[in-house]
Amino acid sequence: MNLADRIVACERCPRLREHCREVAATKRRAYRDEDYWGQPIPYFGPANAQLLVLGLAPGNHGANRTGRVFTGDSSGDWLYRALYEHGFANQPESVSRDDGLRLRGAAVTCVVKCAPPQNKPNAEEIGSCRPWFEEELRRFQGVRVVLALGRIAFDGYVRTREFPTRPKFAHGARIDPVGGPTLLASYHPSRQNTNTKRLTRPMFDAVFATARRILAEP
Repeated sequence: MNLADRIVACERCPRLREHCREVAATKRRAYRDEDYWGQPIPYFGPANAQLLVLGLAPGNHGANRTGRVFTGDSSGDWLYRALYEHGFANQPESVSRDDGLRLRGAAVTCVVKCAPPQNKPNAEEIGSCRPWFEEELRRFQGVRVVLALGRIAFDGYVRTREFPTRPKFAHGARIDPVGGPTLLASYHPSRQNTNTKRLTRPMFDAVFATARRILAEP
């Protein structure tokens, strides 16, 4: 099996797998007529991506429902709109796996591949998923910029790389390690952050503009 299929077939974390199946069975009322995906969620994007966007985990009624990372919820609305506006996607919306969305020079994935209860995977689950993430990083050999959405995604990436000093998460942070991709950080576009204005559209757009500038450098 290829990498994506092996991720989908993963059963390493019993608590997460049980939770995903339960959410898929009970559903949210607004989606009661839909068939939920209910399985681990692999990366999305071409192998030659230069930008890798990294989130924490699939949403219960977003990716866990639709089967594509950051698809079908408000966080995805923010992300794919930004990707589109900065030339990384052919359309601004991601609603289903067959909606025609294509990424250009970018890929999206998560540190944890299954939707966790209360959006909080534990340390053991993050560790169990790390080999999948590391294998994804090897797949995307051409990545020049990694954009981590939120502290857990940021820390998850940092643990896969050697840095002279451990970088600290802050919105808008930029770390340029020798011989490795530039690491950018942003607050996660969750409702908790966007509804409270901790993260605004201009703040989010500025991070993508920085990524685009870096990729334009020789």
